[in-house]
Amino acid sequence: MNTIHVDVVSAEESIFTGDATFVVLPGEEGELGIYPRHTPLITRIKPGAVRVQTAAGGEEFIFVAGGILEVQPSRVTVLSDTAIRGKDLDEQKANAAKKDAEEALKNAKSEIDMARATSELAVLAAQIAALRKYREKR
Repeated sequence: MNTIHVDVVSAEESIFTGDATFVVLPGEEGELGIYPRHTPLITRIKPGAVRVQTAAGGEEFIFVAGGILEVQPSRVTVLSDTAIRGKDLDEQKANAAKKDAEEALKNAKSEIDMARATSELAVLAAQIAALRKYREKR
């Protein structure tokens, strides 16, 4: 079986490391699918779900709040400030944070405050969507 080594790393820790047969993640221009021996690539990724089909036949599901993807023929590296394992996602926390971000957007006094709140809202919306996708698969 042909595999590719995958590392998903957040600012705090290594979230996943292992061999995979296929990786799917949200690129800036759309969803990217990566098989072993993929052409080298470096690109930014959007907030969303990284799905790793492991060599053992399972699937790992990880939410990333954006980041950088590097692909080499035998290795995939995902670097993200925030990465959360699917099983650790908390819908109540995400919904509460989304409400806080919506309130911050309403009360924004400057363009910087508005941009910050809009960015946070986009990440939280992506996290909630990823959580729902994760639950559908389970």
